[in-house]
Formats: sequence, structure tokens, C-alpha cells
Amino acid sequence: MVPFENCPVCGGDIETKKVEKLLKGGQNVASITVDAEVCLHCGERLNSKTIVTRFEQIRQKLACNDTTGLEELGHSYKAVA
Repeated sequence: MVPFENCPVCGGDIETKKVEKLLKGGQNVASITVDAEVCLHCGERLNSKTIVTRFEQIRQKLACNDTTGLEELGHSYKAVA
């Protein structure tokens, strides 16, 4: 069941889609794919309370450099001007 019939931002139609979310904690970043309600007009993403809680848990783990349960994908770098 979709909690909103229409997008609360623009009133557009919403549809359940798989989306990728990047989560940052400290200097660490994790990627997670979840089901979200996505507005077909403006692109607004609506996540369930369960998913938002999971995002918060992952961010806290990353901030503490705890990567247990996360798969390492590689390394990221920032160019210095």
C-alpha cells in the first residue's frame, strides 16, 4: 500500500521503483538499493519509516568506521585543485 496517493510536493503520480541511495558517515560512503515511492513528475523519492531507520543505522556505522555487513567496492578519491 502506497502511503500517498499523489506526490506531496507536486501532486504528480507516484510509482514504486528500485533506487540507489548513497549514505555518508564520517569519511565513509555506502551505496544501498531500496524500493521507494518515486514521483513520475518531479522525481521526489518517498521512503518508508523502516527504510529511513536503516539509512540512519548505516550512517552511524560508517561514522564509527564500522563496515561489518558492508561489501567493499573499491576506493574513492578527491582531486585537489
